[in-house]
Amino acid sequence: MSEPRSLVLLRHGRTAHNAASRIQGQVDVDLDDTGHDQAARAAVAVAALEPDVLWCSDLGRTRSTAAYVAKETGLEPTYDARLREFFLGEREGLTHAEFAELAPEEFARFRLGDFDAVAGGEATAAVASRMSDVLSELLAATPAGGTAVAVSHGAAIRTAVTALLGWPLSALSALHGLDNCGWVVLDEHKVDPDGPGTLRLRAYNRTADA
Repeated sequence: MSEPRSLVLLRHGRTAHNAASRIQGQVDVDLDDTGHDQAARAAVAVAALEPDVLWCSDLGRTRSTAAYVAKETGLEPTYDARLREFFLGEREGLTHAEFAELAPEEFARFRLGDFDAVAGGEATAAVASRMSDVLSELLAATPAGGTAVAVSHGAAIRTAVTALLGWPLSALSALHGLDNCGWVVLDEHKVDPDGPGTLRLRAYNRTADA
């Protein structure tokens, strides 16, 4: 009998780009002091879930966040570029105010969660596909009854949740953006203990302060 597993999706801590409302995408920015504090506190809470496997985006802000989880759990992170944030093309590095002035209609759609509107950006369907693939592999690498942690990015995690639950991508706008170091918990549900399972949402945007 195969016991169901759990998947924890943890967003990275705050960066200077986050604090300045600057578009990050795949720009490699590390945590600021607040982000390090958030990551340290979140790691204690995540460690209490007794994870068995730790995977992480290969960008600096997620690697730094995962390092705190590794310290609390003794797990060695596995880095995978498929866990990166959306690539946001020529808008990366702009502040929200600069983006709004440059392309007001595009920015308005972006703020509503329509990342497909971003010039030169990565398609939502492509992010959903790569995140689903890597997280399915992560679950498969997790022992029966165990818990896996993936440290990733806000928009990528929100897209992954939608895809993994089998919702249409149009449902993205119904999910609130994750706070820095907010996490999601998805549990496997099995009708047949020896068959494949589906995922159910147990928690969304849980934080160490909540």
